Amino acid sequence: MAWLDNAVITCRERIDNGVIVLLPARTMTTDPRSAGREAARPTMNDVARSAGVSLKTVSRVVNGEPGVAEATAGRVNAALTTLSFRRNDIARSLRDTMTTSSIGLLTEDLANPFYASLARAVGDVARRHGFLVLSGSSDESEEQEREILTAFLGRRVDGLIVVPTGGSHSFLEREQAAGVQLVFVDRPAVGIVADTVLIDNAAGVFTGVRHLSRHGHRRIGYLGDDPGIYTAVERLRGYRLAVSTLGLESHPALVCQGLHDAAVAEEQTLSMLSHSNPPTAMFAANNLITAGVLRALRRRGDRVALVGFDDFDLADLVNPPVTVIAQDAEALGRRGAERLFGRLAGESGPPTTEVLPTQLIARGSGEVEA
Repeated sequence: MAWLDNAVITCRERIDNGVIVLLPARTMTTDPRSAGREAARPTMNDVARSAGVSLKTVSRVVNGEPGVAEATAGRVNAALTTLSFRRNDIARSLRDTMTTSSIGLLTEDLANPFYASLARAVGDVARRHGFLVLSGSSDESEEQEREILTAFLGRRVDGLIVVPTGGSHSFLEREQAAGVQLVFVDRPAVGIVADTVLIDNAAGVFTGVRHLSRHGHRRIGYLGDDPGIYTAVERLRGYRLAVSTLGLESHPALVCQGLHDAAVAEEQTLSMLSHSNPPTAMFAANNLITAGVLRALRRRGDRVALVGFDDFDLADLVNPPVTVIAQDAEALGRRGAERLFGRLAGESGPPTTEVLPTQLIARGSGEVEA
């Protein structure tokens, strides 16, 4: 691998389903001269020496050009195989078309099923266009986000699809001005104007809370994620709008935020349900929180109505099956990728923001009567 800049060497690569994944690897050396000397990739000069031909002859064979005798081409191909030579497609594409036929995808966490589905959809669109996807996770770290995006740009990607952290992305303005196409998905960017594809989070939560109210619930607890995250802010806004519009009970004890995982959500659910006047229904603002609520309800044996934001595997197999507000991660990834490739194909005009709807899937847990 060519050492492109110091940002690149702070990452290591892993191949997942044909997608190159960049991960933090701060233990790697920062001196490119010490990296991989014994396993250096063979060059066309090496092939030429091995086959006893000129560099131009090797170039013609590698690029499929005519004018090389069959016997000579045979020697070159044998040397290519023996040396395990691989053509530098990045250098070639930059020379021929000024494109690397690659894009970068940065999400919060590729291990999360939602972002895994999003990444799969981006990969499908990219493959149709003959592009490679470099992918990484920010883990909600602004530093890690910038590190990985810089690594993508060091590899001369033609565009970026980013699920942004809460920090400013003004550092990408220079790249944007130089022709790198940008699309932000799931959350809008801060400090830069670019194409954006979002989910209608507030409307989705409003629909879920209204569904609970139609089954007689007036005191509905809300458990949410980090209040600094755009999606968490929008979902809480949807809850508060529903409470106000529908005339439901409003009390600070009914709202709990900052729940980063299922274990914390479980403990906070137990605490909320232990109040002297507990909620009769719960709204869980993401799939990890929903898992925590389910564990808490199982521990207590309570019959409390539940609606969760995000569908998840086996949601239809628990008892009762979980009613959810489903957001289409594949549609989010697909629309983001289609927007990016539209720009790469020459589509002009000001940046756009597209908002995708959610869907209520009633399965039983949200239909428990008050």
